[in-house]
Amino acid sequence: MSETAAAPLRWVPLESNPELFTEWSRGMGLDTSRYTFHDIFGLDPDLLQMVPQPVEAVLLLYPTTLDTAQMRNDEEATTQEHGANEADGDTIWFKQTIGNACGTIGLLHALSNSRAIDAFPKDSPLRRLLNQARPLDPKQRAQLLASSKELESVHSSTASAGQTAAPQATDDIILHFVCFIRDKDGDLVELDGSRKGPLKRGIKVDTQEDLLPRAAAFVQQHYMARNPNEVNFNLIALGPASDF
Repeated sequence: MSETAAAPLRWVPLESNPELFTEWSRGMGLDTSRYTFHDIFGLDPDLLQMVPQPVEAVLLLYPTTLDTAQMRNDEEATTQEHGANEADGDTIWFKQTIGNACGTIGLLHALSNSRAIDAFPKDSPLRRLLNQARPLDPKQRAQLLASSKELESVHSSTASAGQTAAPQATDDIILHFVCFIRDKDGDLVELDGSRKGPLKRGIKVDTQEDLLPRAAAFVQQHYMARNPNEVNFNLIALGPASDF
């Protein structure tokens, strides 16, 4: 007698909203008096200067079009699977196996690979999850995320609190989140759980304050320029709770 394969796990997608991202992070233990998420209202230098610095990570929501799919396919053809376990201080990458969870994966990448991690108590849900995740390989790490009731609960409560009606978990979503960080070598790195691993973009980020303009320029050139008629782009920055 054959067994019916379990349906892939799917969650309701997160709305691209800095207030909701901050609430998600608070639910995982972030001291939001130190770090929050901020809207990036445009890519002109004057608008970028409105974002509190130093920016620790940049989250991009972009439409998944034929042009972006072609870019991904071209890159994936020459990219090796990320298999090594990262040492302390190295960029940690999360493979996405949960449908519609790219927002939560982006938040994990942003918070885990920035100085904002210091604003999480050692006994916080995120710190506990990271302590379990870091020794694991990507497949085991993905299984850990899928089995985390705390992560599922925070994602679910955040997804239901958006300003617009939340789609169903089974809906076909044509938008995707990725995260940009500055790694320990001062390189711009794109983190996307649906890829084979972290993507070093060949761009030097000399200081943390340079992350936002470098990431903005990359997004403009490699995402927006491919889809000039698309309006469904949104950028959000992780940074200090206030501009001191």
